[in-house]
Amino acid sequence: MVHQITLIPGDGIGPEVIEAARRCVEATGVRVEWDRQEMGSGAFARTGDPLPDATLRSIERTGVALKGPVETPVTSGLRSVNLTMRQDLDLFACVRPCRLYPGVPSVYEAVDLIVVRENTEDMYTGIEFEMGTEATRELIGFVGGRSERPIRDDTGISVKTISDFGSERIVEFAFALAMEGGRRLVTAGHKANIMKFTDGLFLEVARRVAAEHPQMAFEDRIIDALCMQLVRSPDVFDVLVLPNFYGDLVCDVAAGLIGGLGVAPGGHVGERAAVFEATHGTAPRLAGRNRADPVGSMLSAAMMLRHIGETDAGDRLEAAIASVLAAGVALTADLRWPDDDRPAATTIEVADAVIAALRAA
Repeated sequence: MVHQITLIPGDGIGPEVIEAARRCVEATGVRVEWDRQEMGSGAFARTGDPLPDATLRSIERTGVALKGPVETPVTSGLRSVNLTMRQDLDLFACVRPCRLYPGVPSVYEAVDLIVVRENTEDMYTGIEFEMGTEATRELIGFVGGRSERPIRDDTGISVKTISDFGSERIVEFAFALAMEGGRRLVTAGHKANIMKFTDGLFLEVARRVAAEHPQMAFEDRIIDALCMQLVRSPDVFDVLVLPNFYGDLVCDVAAGLIGGLGVAPGGHVGERAAVFEATHGTAPRLAGRNRADPVGSMLSAAMMLRHIGETDAGDRLEAAIASVLAAGVALTADLRWPDDDRPAATTIEVADAVIAALRAA
């Protein structure tokens, strides 16, 4: 079987780390027909559109994409090209596995959890009102007439939206993921003690869904306490499910537990399509220097392989990456312990080492 997959190199270090991931996918023996598409600042410079319609149509057609980091040009008219993509394709679930691999520098001995982030609602809907505009003044007047707490005139406003529908499908997704992966616990993060009609709704729905899955342990934690406990004892968590804004923050906190964004994979999943990408940014200072860490993109590729049904290939690719990390030889500078004075490996050398490990297995 030949799989059709959309390939989006992206901006900055994107083309380098995605090329490394692409080579590793092909080294597993899975047959792939890549549909290379553009997105981000490079696409905007060439076409005048940071998210070309051809790119969205390709992802809809193939149902899956492997993507590099992208930059949103200030003059493009989009708040975020990534956010627009997720909303247009309804990629409602962001999945961030956070596993500490032997050999990766960390203050922890073991971390193995998954952050599931709602991807389309909350503070990231793009519904905002700029200070001083007529629309903002009208909104301030409306709220002031219906609230005991008036809003100052010199205020900018962002709207937080959480729905019963969006909450139910992300929590259901988290429980399904937990059960499929043999996990033991789902933890819902929230601030329902303060935001009773938004986070309160999310928590109410999470408890309702949890009651329908009595075979899975469930708990909820206020988000600030959750973050403290996550840093103190990450081993007490298994699967975290969070609204969009908190999920964004917790994903990066969790990445810090396992060695940084360079080794943190991710996927954005919807009913019609899924896009897999590392969690780091474009790192323009490293672009074109063959020094970027490709591990996050390669682990995202392993996630992608499992998603398309090539579970054995995905498992073999992850095992090969883990063996290279444990060996401690072909590592980029960000993965070296402070007292390791061996020369850092290049992006290409890391990919070559993973491919060699795949072939030797």
